[in-house]
Amino acid sequence: MRASAAVISVIFGVAFLCMCVYFVRFALKNQRKLMSNSYNTHQAVLAKQISRGSIYASDGTVLALNEKGEDGKDHRSYPFGSLYAHAVGYASKGKSGIESAYNYYLINSSLPLSEKVKYDTKGEKYPGDSVYSTLDPALQQISSSTLGVYDGAVVVSEIKTGRVLAMVSKPDFDPNEIDEIWEKIQYDASSTVLLNRVKDGQYPPGSTFKIFSSLEYIRENPEDFSKYRYTCNGKYRTGDDFITCYHGTVHGNVDFKTSFSKSCNSSYANIGMSLDRTLFLNTLQECLFDKPLPSDLPCTKSSVGISPSLPDGDMMEICIGQGLTSVTPLHLNLMTCAVANGGVLMKSRLVDRVEDENGTTVAEFKPETYGSLMNEADSLILRGMMEEVVKSGTGRKLNGLSYTAAGKTGSAEFGTIKGQSHAWFTGYAPAEDPEIAVTVIIEGAGSGGDYAVPLTKRIFDQYFGAYSYVD
Repeated sequence: MRASAAVISVIFGVAFLCMCVYFVRFALKNQRKLMSNSYNTHQAVLAKQISRGSIYASDGTVLALNEKGEDGKDHRSYPFGSLYAHAVGYASKGKSGIESAYNYYLINSSLPLSEKVKYDTKGEKYPGDSVYSTLDPALQQISSSTLGVYDGAVVVSEIKTGRVLAMVSKPDFDPNEIDEIWEKIQYDASSTVLLNRVKDGQYPPGSTFKIFSSLEYIRENPEDFSKYRYTCNGKYRTGDDFITCYHGTVHGNVDFKTSFSKSCNSSYANIGMSLDRTLFLNTLQECLFDKPLPSDLPCTKSSVGISPSLPDGDMMEICIGQGLTSVTPLHLNLMTCAVANGGVLMKSRLVDRVEDENGTTVAEFKPETYGSLMNEADSLILRGMMEEVVKSGTGRKLNGLSYTAAGKTGSAEFGTIKGQSHAWFTGYAPAEDPEIAVTVIIEGAGSGGDYAVPLTKRIFDQYFGAYSYVD
C-alpha cells in the first residue's frame, strides 16, 4: 500500500510540474494576447499608471496620440480623422486595427526605473511605448482620394518585405467620434463602416481568380499548357449549364496566354472542366484558401467550395471566380506578391518597430518568410501572362508609361440584377523587378479594366513619381 501511494504521489507530482511548465511557457509565448485580452483587468491598472503610446506612419507622422482633455483626462486623438481609420483602428468601445494588434506595447512603458521616478515625483503618468507603422502617408492619401466616394478597398504592399504601405476601406468612419456614433452603428444593421474590407471583406474574385485556375492548369499540364487552343464564340455550354464572356464578347481563336490576357470566360470554363478537382482543391489550400492569412492583423478566411463531386455548372463558375468562391482583397494581394516574388510569400505586417519615450527600440519586426506558394518556374509563367494583360489585354491603361506593370483585371458579378459587377485589379510594378503590389476593388463599379486599373495607375504614379494622369 505504501509503495502504491508513493508511486501515485510521484505520478501526480510529475503531472503537476508538467502543467506548471506548460502554463508558464504558454504565458510567455502568448503574453501579448493575454495582456490585450478584454477580460484582463490588469489593463485598467496600467491605464492609471501609463499614458497610452502614440502610433506613427513610416515617416514619423503622428497617426494616433493621447491628449489631455478639458476634464484633465487622457483622450485618444486621431489627427487625420477617417484617413487611417481601418488600419490604425480605434481604442475605445473595444479596439481594432493597430490599436488592437499592438495594444500590448501601447499600454506598457519601457522607460528605465530611474526615468519613471521623475514622473512619479511629478505625479504624472509614464509615457507608453510608441508604435511605428509601415504606412506611407502619400500612398495612403492617394489610395483614399482616388477611391473617392466609391465603396471598396485598396491595399498596397512591398513585395520583398511584406510591409503594408497603404490600407484603405470605404465606407469609413472618424475614430475621433467613435464614442458618439457607437450606439447608432450598433442599431443600424445596414451600416458596414467598421468593416475593414481589405482583410475582412469577402467578395467574388471574378476573373482575378484565373491566376489560381492558371496555376493549376500549368501544374497538371507542365509540358502541354503552351499548346492550348480554344475557339471562343462568347459562350461555353455543358449540359444545361453555360458560361458567357463579359458582355457576350466573342474572342475567337485564343491560346492559353491570350485567354488570360483577354479574360475569356468561355476558355477558362473549358480549362476548368479539364482540371482534377481534388488536385485543384489542394492547390487552392496551398494558396491560403480556407486558411488564416499570414498577417499581424486577424483576417477573415477566403473560401472555395470545390469537392470531387462538385456539379459541372458550379465548377465552371468557380474557375472564372464566381459562384461558391469568396476572397478578401488582402488574400489576393498576398497571392500577387507571391507570383511577383518567385513564388515566395512574405508575411504581411503593418508595424516596423516599437520605441520607448527616449527613442530606444523596444521591439523590431523584420521581414519574415511565410513559405513558397508555387515554384519559381510556375511564377515566371504567371508573370509573363500578367505582363501580357497590360501589354495587349484588359489592363492596357497601364501600358506605355515611364514604368512597367503587370496584373489581372476582374469584373465580379454579384446580386440578382444581371450585369452588376465589382471592379477588380491586382498587379505589381515594375514588371521586370517587382517592388510593390496593389490590389483594388470598387464595389458595383463595373469593369475592372475601366475603373480599377486607372485607380491603380494613380497609385503607381505616386510611388514612381510619375504624375501624368491620362486615363
